[in-house]
Amino acid sequence: SECSRTVVGAGVAPASRGLRLLRAHRGEHGAAGDRARCVEQGFGLGDQAPHRRLLVDVEEDVADLVHDPAGVAEARERGDERANHMVRRRVAAHFNADANHLNGCYQIHSAVARVAEGPWHGDRPEGDAVVSAEPGLLCSVLTADCAPILMADPETRIVAAVHAGWKGALTGVLENTVDAMVALGAERGNIAAIVGPSISQPNYEVGPEFAERFMTAHPDNAGWFRPSGRPGHHLFDLAGYCVARLQGAGVTASATGECTYADEARFFSYRRTTHRGESDYGRQMSAIMIV
Repeated sequence: SECSRTVVGAGVAPASRGLRLLRAHRGEHGAAGDRARCVEQGFGLGDQAPHRRLLVDVEEDVADLVHDPAGVAEARERGDERANHMVRRRVAAHFNADANHLNGCYQIHSAVARVAEGPWHGDRPEGDAVVSAEPGLLCSVLTADCAPILMADPETRIVAAVHAGWKGALTGVLENTVDAMVALGAERGNIAAIVGPSISQPNYEVGPEFAERFMTAHPDNAGWFRPSGRPGHHLFDLAGYCVARLQGAGVTASATGECTYADEARFFSYRRTTHRGESDYGRQMSAIMIV
């Protein structure tokens, strides 16, 4: 299908109302021309005490986010620009926001975090995280196995969206994003982060050179690998690694535990598409804004 499977979203209300985290996922659809029904659900930060205040006033109304499976995959970075603009409008509408205020970097698997002080018109800056303290400005990332991470300090109302593949996570995109938030006035101890749907360890097999990079960076990184069924190969826990790096940066973090590779009905996956020899793949979009 060329219909987008998931839109991950969050909106930060004033501190008295807390953090609103929502996920819309694709429903069933028929042949081209039919419409997929997407239902808004809670995108939880869990029941731990540090998170509880962030879930106050979670909106429970069911919303229809209509996607057209006859179009190109929503949130793709190639192909029909008309469809891409349609996607941007729909995601912005989910937040009751202006589509021109949907900011996302040209992602390059880097450690670069960009601060957005207003809408980015024209060419997007290169980078893999968007940080903002501006109400009504959407920070977004695209993923298809890499980890999407939404972050917020609900007290100072500073938010961020991060695209963390193995390279960005290893080289510091998470810490750089936290630092950018702190530079804008956020308090590390107030920041909460949620690692969204990404490829899980049982489905993320890597070669010896991959594991060696992590061991060279720090011997303790061995704990994020376990042997696979092939000699010299390992299974890597990307989500767990991201959570640990975030916690090491002084913020509260957890993961949804959802696997993009295994859950074909709900998520696009670059690796699954590659294993099948398919020509292209869709992406999930994750977004957060101050309301």
